[in-house]
Amino acid sequence: MFTSSQASSRWLWTLCLGYIVSSLAGCSDEVGVTAAEQDKPVPVRVAEVIIPTETEPLHFAGAVRARQRASLTFQVGGVLSERAVELGQSVESGQALATLYNPELKPAWDAAMARTRELEAQAAQARRDLQRTERLFDKGVVSAHEREQQRARLDALIAGVSSARAAASQTERLQYESQLRAPFAGRVEAVLVEPGEFVAPGQPVFRLAAAGGLEVEVRVPAPLLRGLQVGQTVPVRNGLTGAQYTGRVLEIGRSASQGSALYPLIVSLEHADLQSGDAVEIGLQRPGGDALAVPLAAIMRSAGGLAVFRVNDGQASRVAVEVESVRGELAMLGSDTLTVGDHVVYAGLTRLADNDRVELLP
Repeated sequence: MFTSSQASSRWLWTLCLGYIVSSLAGCSDEVGVTAAEQDKPVPVRVAEVIIPTETEPLHFAGAVRARQRASLTFQVGGVLSERAVELGQSVESGQALATLYNPELKPAWDAAMARTRELEAQAAQARRDLQRTERLFDKGVVSAHEREQQRARLDALIAGVSSARAAASQTERLQYESQLRAPFAGRVEAVLVEPGEFVAPGQPVFRLAAAGGLEVEVRVPAPLLRGLQVGQTVPVRNGLTGAQYTGRVLEIGRSASQGSALYPLIVSLEHADLQSGDAVEIGLQRPGGDALAVPLAAIMRSAGGLAVFRVNDGQASRVAVEVESVRGELAMLGSDTLTVGDHVVYAGLTRLADNDRVELLP
């Protein structure tokens, strides 16, 4: 016989045991659901590994310029007194373009010429004196020492005359340099100084461009220069009208400008429709060759580096890759861990782990 208190205790234990059993049964059901979900394939979309075909070239802008061009400067300083040409005017070789006024040039030339004439007169007198000394020496009137002194004096004066003539010639050339002349036939592209302004030696006054032969210089990344050769043709497009032309590679830069990773490329242009100053674009094909490509969205970044998920027989496996460059929506690979025709996941990556089973979505 159980007392009432004992009966109540047994009832409570029976109730608790039933609750525990039912709870364990519920837990086993939940574990079964989770395992089933884990066995379910992850839905993903895949794309093939490809070797991309030729794509649209990259375009680099530049301005057309004359192949033969020069910045014209005076070799002496002074005030620009006269300018004989205007912007855009055609000039002939040797034509006077501008005149410089320097108040020191003419007096310097006059002084050099006067000094030259003075020394020439002294040398002529010394030559006559030497002739008399020679005759007196032959008669025994003067000593050999006196004769040698007279010869030395004449030699010094002859050297002085040569030096004075050189100085006079220099001042004459400086006077000639006060007039700026065209070194070749062409067109005035820029007028940089106006009459009345002071011009320092070497300061640009005009920019002159020859009439024939045009070119354009563009700055491009080094990889795009690979495979280019002097004389090779490249597409050219007028940046304003869209007209298409053909250019020829003239020079390929081998060193980048300071503080830049871009290299110069000069292309010659032989088209009557183009003129100096026109904006054009040079088309260069992206480097590719036999490089493999995958969608950019397929590339994953992690602590272990870049990788993709390759799908084989319904299972995804992680494959490390190296990305060499990006071409539009494609990542160009620099590794050989994949082959053409492999399938890589580009959608559904966030729910995917290594060796997961996958379901391919259309």
